Amino acid sequence: CDAGKNHCWLNAVNGIWKTFNQEGIYLVLLYQSHETLDGDSKHSAAFRKLKYLHQRYPHLNVFAMQYGSGISSLATQSQAVRTIMEEYITFPILLSDKDFTNMANGACYLLFEGSKDHIIFTKLDGDPELMIRGMEGFSALSAEPIENVVESGVPWQKEEVVKEPYVGSLRNLLLYHPGGLSIDEDGDRIFISDSNHHRIIISNGDGVILDCIGSSPGFEDGEFESAKLLHPAASFYHAAEDCLYIVDSENHAVRKADFGRRFLETVYPVFNKKGSGVWSWIIDKLGLTKEDASKKDDTSNIQDFDADSVVFPWHLLKISEDDLLVADRSFETSWILSMSTGEKKNIVRGRAEAMELCQQMIDERHALLKDIHINGSSGDKGHSNLLEKIPCNELVSSISRFRKCIVFCDTDGQRVQKHDLDTKETSNIHFTNVGVLGLPYWFVCRLEKVSTWGHSAGQFQDHNRKVNVLPGRCNIKVSVDIPVDTELATPLVESCIWRQVRGSGAGISESDAQDTTSEKVGIAQQWYDEIDNLAFSEAAEEPAVIKGDDKPADESHQDQKSVHFTCAVNVSPGSCELVASAALYLRVDRTKADHEDQKAVIKRILQCQGHEEHVGVELLTENHRDARDLVIMKPVHLRLRMECADHPAGTTNKETISTESSLEISITLE
Repeated sequence: CDAGKNHCWLNAVNGIWKTFNQEGIYLVLLYQSHETLDGDSKHSAAFRKLKYLHQRYPHLNVFAMQYGSGISSLATQSQAVRTIMEEYITFPILLSDKDFTNMANGACYLLFEGSKDHIIFTKLDGDPELMIRGMEGFSALSAEPIENVVESGVPWQKEEVVKEPYVGSLRNLLLYHPGGLSIDEDGDRIFISDSNHHRIIISNGDGVILDCIGSSPGFEDGEFESAKLLHPAASFYHAAEDCLYIVDSENHAVRKADFGRRFLETVYPVFNKKGSGVWSWIIDKLGLTKEDASKKDDTSNIQDFDADSVVFPWHLLKISEDDLLVADRSFETSWILSMSTGEKKNIVRGRAEAMELCQQMIDERHALLKDIHINGSSGDKGHSNLLEKIPCNELVSSISRFRKCIVFCDTDGQRVQKHDLDTKETSNIHFTNVGVLGLPYWFVCRLEKVSTWGHSAGQFQDHNRKVNVLPGRCNIKVSVDIPVDTELATPLVESCIWRQVRGSGAGISESDAQDTTSEKVGIAQQWYDEIDNLAFSEAAEEPAVIKGDDKPADESHQDQKSVHFTCAVNVSPGSCELVASAALYLRVDRTKADHEDQKAVIKRILQCQGHEEHVGVELLTENHRDARDLVIMKPVHLRLRMECADHPAGTTNKETISTESSLEISITLE
């Protein structure tokens, strides 16, 4: 938070004026603080219009301004943080105590250029096309598109939106705004949309994680491990096809996960798909793919935008044998899509008209919510506040009956709960086998971030070490002391560890260890190996990853105060660097029974620094009777610089001796 005496900026990562072009074009949403955002479809729709315009015009400087006398209160700031997470807001929000109540326009949008241009007012319920026509006159919006952006599969969207909301380290929770779920009762599977982690988590009824769909934010079809989603929401399981239909909200799309092939593909929008072979991948990466001439002109794309296109969908319901009803959060706009072809058959405007098509399903889920509200355990606020905070219509995609339980998402508590219909008790689902999720995408150092020794390009602390080694195999054992007042929620497994070696060394995987123990690796051979890895790697955008079996480090993991993992490197004369990242899953120690102590430990584990982080933790712990149930991912980042001299001389001048050495590196997490 960038705060001043009379204002506070939220969701601004690197300082607000580094985000904006001060002489550019500004689009601002202005509203009063007592006009609550939660439960008010009018203001939720206003934010979505703002996002929609920002995606179509990426050069715009966009932010929201909330004014009123209560901006310093925890309730007001918690409300703003909740909105950022729920609506997936990527632009800043300014909280100001200035009084604009005398404005004749009231809550509205403001459009202006620089500091001297006149301001255009548009009411919240006004047609956004009026603003679009006003924007057409600004020369900056017709400039060349931003360089180095990934094109989206959505024809009218200029760039793929990969910028994420900034609520600090709250995304290091196991779940980050679980926005929807569906079930396969016969197969004992629960499909959870971990919305702000851009993935679908598949577990059984006991919380054992079975699989995961989605690798990182984006829009890409492919196998489950490499496919990309952006803020997935509702889902629907089709038993006959063994497929899961998913609303991909920020991509304005509907996707289909085929469990037989373990492949994610796009149902809507319908567009020409790229080839999936190695040659197609090479052509695409070299930028030689032939583009449709109609896509070269960004301005024509905007003008050809279909006003009835699916925009920020949230709900998904099957209403006939071949028809899906896709709707926004409040059911104010709905679209009917064909399951078989993905074509849009009709658009339904108005909540009443949408309810006529799916009234029975909506009533069934309302009944489940009512049962939880009336009979739920009184000690935990998470479920009891569901009906009070958010309209029932917005929750229909986050609740389902599963055998003798009701399973539902608690987005404020960042958890999934189940309500036992026999005992009337509500409890958290405790997830296990989290190694299936692998290393989170934001933990991994990308190739270009590794180049400068001693400087971290990420948000996490790097543990830097420098050693002198001999040529040959170097066995490295890394010991990590976990933070005090914490315990391991699950063992550290190989799938949660990422290793990369650069320079005059080469990493050795466990499967290759027997064959490469004494091998000296040359620079030329490394170069050819890297080319091979790039051409045939499944996750082509990431550097090669050394993986092993998913074996826990220790059976008695909860009593461990330290964890260990190993790395093996073949070192040649020169300099090389080992970069290793690991994800530890921690929870507050069982001896910490006091709620305030639990809150303090959580803030320390998350390393809360920004204002949003502190407010987010307050919002999180407010909904947890016992915060010891929370599972938090703690990153470990090691950069080990190894300097290697020439090979020791043998008995003759031409003979070299390969050695095998061992190192132990100790790391203490705060």
